[in-house]
Formats: sequence, C-alpha cells, structure tokens
Amino acid sequence: MPLHIQTPLIESRPLSLTAGSAVWLKLEALQPCGSFKLRGVGQACEVHHARGARHLVSSSGGNAGLAVAYAGRQLGMAVTVVVPQTTSERARELLRLEDAKLVVHGSSWQEANAHAQTLLGPGDAFIHPFDDPLLWAGHASMVDEVAATGLKPDAVVLSVGGGGLLSGVVQGLQRNGWHDVPVLAVETEGAASLHAAMAAGHTVELPSLSSVATSLGAKRVAEQALACTREHPVHSHLVSDREALLACERLLHDHRLLVEPACGAALALLERPEALAGYGRVLVIVCGGATATLGQIRSWLG
Repeated sequence: MPLHIQTPLIESRPLSLTAGSAVWLKLEALQPCGSFKLRGVGQACEVHHARGARHLVSSSGGNAGLAVAYAGRQLGMAVTVVVPQTTSERARELLRLEDAKLVVHGSSWQEANAHAQTLLGPGDAFIHPFDDPLLWAGHASMVDEVAATGLKPDAVVLSVGGGGLLSGVVQGLQRNGWHDVPVLAVETEGAASLHAAMAAGHTVELPSLSSVATSLGAKRVAEQALACTREHPVHSHLVSDREALLACERLLHDHRLLVEPACGAALALLERPEALAGYGRVLVIVCGGATATLGQIRSWLG
C-alpha cells in the first residue's frame, strides 16, 4: 500500500458559478500530512528504504519536510529536517509531532538545503522538496485517479513553487494520453520563478522573494518544470498575495477546508472568468498546506 491516500474529487457549485466553468476540486489537502507532497515524497522514501537507507534527510520550511517526517515514521526510519530560521513555529511544532529531528539553519531554504547536504552520512538518503524524478512520478498518480473516474478536464489549474507539482501533473497528463489538456500555472507576484524562466527562456534566480505564500518560495524553478512548458501546453498566470489569501478564506467558507496561501494562488484564478474562457470543465489541484492558520491568514489580510 502506498503511503498516500486516494483523495476525493468533488464538483464545487459555488466556485463553478464564479468561474463560469464547471469546477472540479482534487482535494490533496486531505493527505495525512496535509498536502500533495506525500505522493512523491512517500514514493521516494519507500524506494530509498527498499535500497537499505535507514535515515532520511530533507530541507524544507514546511510541507515537504512534513511529508518526509510522516513517511519516515510510517517506515520506521529516522528523519532529520533542516529548516530556515523563517520557518513558522506551527511548522516546527508539526515536524516535532512526527518525531523528526529538527535542525534550524540559515535565513533561506537555500542555506538550509546547503547545510542539509553536510549532514548526509553513508547509507543516508536525501529527499529533495521538489526536484527529483521519483517525486514527479509519485505526484502524477493524482491525474491517474482523476482519469479513473472518467472525468477529462479541459484545463488543469495548479500552483507553482519549485515546480514539482507541475512536473508531476504534466507527467500524469501525458501518460494518460491527455496531451491536449493545458495547465494553467499560477504563482504569486512575489515568488514567480516559473514566470521569470518562461519569459527569459531559461531558469533564472530571483533576487528576492516577497510573497506571504512561503511554500511557493523557490528562487529558481526546477529545470524540469521549465522543460514541461516546452513539452506541454502550459500558461503562466500571476495573482497577488491578497487574491490568494481571499481565495483561502472563500474555500474555508464554501467547503470547510483550510489551505495555505500557496494553494490559494491556484484557487484565486477562479475569480477571473476571463482566464478560464473556453474551458467547460476545470480541474483545480487543491494542493493543501499544513502550516498556515486562520489567524495568520487574517493577519496577513489586515
């Protein structure tokens, strides 16, 4: 049995009326660790466990680390997660609940990641938050589940941070023969590394990150994510932090489900019917996120 669960696929009547299209939600926020990350991370952890690893090391300020910690506990493996100093106390609390060894280092994910590499010993396995073929293959399983229901969407809406979700969804679309289904890739304006890469024609490092959607905070998108934009129809969209936060509040009101601003970015696109014109059925990946609280979201909204 895989470590992730098969998540519900539901039609949202309120969001459909707003978007002017039939909106279907893939509720990845209901994964045991709170986000889609468990699909790919769980697969990677199982592969390394089968190869003899007994200790998992990861670098993450939130959801990827939580997925590694959950998977490691389920597999009986020791887990060390290196987080930057900016990681919220809520995220640290959740990592401790999963019995992970928590190391705080550096002011950014890049610094935490560099330190994590120094902790690797013989027989240890490093689990990258987004840039690993094992992750992409695992994330693709959510598209397999949608295909099994008989629903073929006219477009898929998802959030992009480092690009692991985008890479996995495109792989899933292609292996199900859905080469004609475009992906609407949404980022917040202060963390738009994919948008910058698509404009430049190559990956670029953003000088800084300024979005409250910290789970989207990769200064440079994965090379595979940019490659996906050349191999599959991918359209880049930007939303403001405020739009993402309001979308989180709306999902909570409409469907009683709290997600992070990183997930709210994708949901925010539903408030722009012009972006969805011509798409009769829209699939939104509700990627989730376990580290935001309602109080924090409302404080950001002011």
